[in-house]
Amino acid sequence: MECVDPIKDVGKINEMKRLLKKQSQRDLLFFVFGINTGIRVSDLLSLKVSDVWDEATCKEFLYLNDPKSDGGKSFFINQSVRKELKLYLSNQELKSDDFLFKSKRNNLPITRQQAYRIINQAAKEVGVPGKIGTHTLRKTFGYHAYRKGIAISILKTIYNHQTPTETLRYLGIQREENLPIKVDVNL
Repeated sequence: MECVDPIKDVGKINEMKRLLKKQSQRDLLFFVFGINTGIRVSDLLSLKVSDVWDEATCKEFLYLNDPKSDGGKSFFINQSVRKELKLYLSNQELKSDDFLFKSKRNNLPITRQQAYRIINQAAKEVGVPGKIGTHTLRKTFGYHAYRKGIAISILKTIYNHQTPTETLRYLGIQREENLPIKVDVNL
């Protein structure tokens, strides 16, 4: 598997969001969900509406089975994801047992190849540098979480890595970079 990069420039992320919104609310939700949760693309594609939506409202947490972490993991569904999820579901006629990222052709989710095309094409169109793929979503989440003060030990656990160094390398962060970290308590 070829190594891909995170999207480090928030401006490029916002450009991709605008482009994907014009293209498809589903594709925008896929992108926003991925960069805000760090969920593996295979797990994203297997999500059903009932995993994230309770009859009339968005769930606060998404729970996924994860054999590598002794059972399961929980992922917070933040305001950005909630906003796009509400817009998407209000304009779709999806049942609770439908795949969230349903293909336009059948009742199955979009394929990994289609997910790759969505992300890669949007990144190319807005001029994102580096190698882009579906794993870019997961790496983008971690890169920005780290920059905003989330401890590397927490990210290490999310990614099931053995060491903090492995996680930093995965996120494309060199120890000598000395990036400023935003610790924003905002009480």
